[in-house]
Amino acid sequence: MDTRSQHPPSAHPPGLEPEIERELLRAYIDSANDGIFVVCDEMKFHVANPLMATWLGIGETELTAHGRRMPITELFGLAETEALFREHFRAVLEGQARRFEAEINPPRGEPRWVEISMNRVRLDAGELVIGILRDVTERRLLQTTLQHHASHDDLTGLVNRREFQQRLHALVGSVKTRHGSHVLVYLGLDQFKVINDTCGQLAGDELLRQLGQQLQRLAKRHDVIARLGGDEFGLLLYDQPIEEGMWVAEALRAAVAGYRFVWDGRSFEVTASVGLCAIGADTVSAEDVLSAADAACCVAKDRGRNRVQLYFGGTACTGKRQEMQWVARLQKALDENRFQFWQQRILDLKRAPGGQAGHFEILLRLIDEGGAIVAPDRFFPAAERYGLMPAIDRWVVQHLLLDGQHGRLQAEMARTSATHCAINLSGASLNDDTFMDFLEDALRRTALAGDRLCFEITETVAVAHFGRTREVMQAIKRFGCRFALDDFGSGMSSFSYLKNLPVDYLKIDGALVRHIVEDAADFAMVEAIHRIGAVLGLKTIAEFVETEAALERLREIGVDYAQGYAIHRPQPLFGEPSPA
Repeated sequence: MDTRSQHPPSAHPPGLEPEIERELLRAYIDSANDGIFVVCDEMKFHVANPLMATWLGIGETELTAHGRRMPITELFGLAETEALFREHFRAVLEGQARRFEAEINPPRGEPRWVEISMNRVRLDAGELVIGILRDVTERRLLQTTLQHHASHDDLTGLVNRREFQQRLHALVGSVKTRHGSHVLVYLGLDQFKVINDTCGQLAGDELLRQLGQQLQRLAKRHDVIARLGGDEFGLLLYDQPIEEGMWVAEALRAAVAGYRFVWDGRSFEVTASVGLCAIGADTVSAEDVLSAADAACCVAKDRGRNRVQLYFGGTACTGKRQEMQWVARLQKALDENRFQFWQQRILDLKRAPGGQAGHFEILLRLIDEGGAIVAPDRFFPAAERYGLMPAIDRWVVQHLLLDGQHGRLQAEMARTSATHCAINLSGASLNDDTFMDFLEDALRRTALAGDRLCFEITETVAVAHFGRTREVMQAIKRFGCRFALDDFGSGMSSFSYLKNLPVDYLKIDGALVRHIVEDAADFAMVEAIHRIGAVLGLKTIAEFVETEAALERLREIGVDYAQGYAIHRPQPLFGEPSPA
């Protein structure tokens, strides 16, 4: 017997269901973790949930009081933010759903960044706009931290060399069409090494920090002052003739000369040599003007230090371009095959402790005329500035994949159980069609399988030459090779481009990894990079891992690979004896 007929479904008394629905809807609104509002076409509150009222610092009753409804524009505080909201609000009233981010500064509440979503609703009583505010303050702060870290020097807080060069490129590009007169000042401390060697690196760092602050105070607000590396600083003077630039350069020199650095009860005099160069319509390139100012600084040092030297294109300045000395030395080293392959193993953190390296990176060393080993940071800047990187990269490919070395490379990978090896490619090589043709030909000819190779390109190069980078990656990946984005995090302002690059690995910049144990911000940034990489299906590699404590922190985050002195100190790839 069908018993359902004996138990008819219960029914709510007439008029109760709409009441329950309203109560449930209100309960949902009140318990939401986002701010929720309903406003009329005049932008005045009709509904504001408790979180929204808390952010405003005003109760819902006061916000929605009949005849005295408060406009939602009270949220914003800043005129430009209010104007942005009004623009989106008009679009919503026209039937367009909108989502955007803005900073709110309510008169009684705390400022915060929110993501605002709005939609129009038509009712018999008129048109209303329903909106949701999601707090994104933490994400915005992290993004700001990442952007600042990418463009500023950790030690001095000044703009870093990469950001300085980008602004210099932009300035040089603008004078070609807009003309104008600008000045580049290049300042190098005199005998900084004496303080560093006498008192230690901590003293040297403190001196650079203090001088950086001193120089910042002397610069105008719209000028750009940067630490270019080591004990060198750069200053871009916008819209100033060279005569005024000379006055500024002299003021900087005098300020440094009048400074006394005190460390551990000892007082040191500090001086600086300053070079400067005009930037105008006849400026060839950013690299050229930077090299010219650097050369002028070198002349100032040679002429007794603690002085200002204008670059005027004469024999004294052009002859002191130190990089040009390296050009000749590097060309001779290429002719005489005085380079040596080294390796540094990269540990697979997902394997059992004590396991073999996941793979290793090929490093390059120069053997100088006296047989001493020269690290790449000594000669790569000159090679990059004067276009020698494609020749060096060609030497690496020729000697590593061809010329009989591939057999030794395969044997080394077998010995270390490495899945593949990583080879660095410079930005100049990436943009050199003849080099890329050579590389593809070498990959066709080598007996080494393509999947045993991974090419590393820095993030800065990839972003600066995005289209070309993607094209090259797609071409080389046809051979089965992999790609790693090196120094990732050093220049990032967005992760969006990663979705369009066929990358396999993200190598997290060592500047973020080195202090990961004691610096919460660095830890958060490494964690964020790994998380994004995981979402995109990319493996992460942490560079400059120098302690076991850092290694444990990386395991805690879930980073896939680690590279650094805590794992393996670089050594000759094929076990060649080091030159005397």
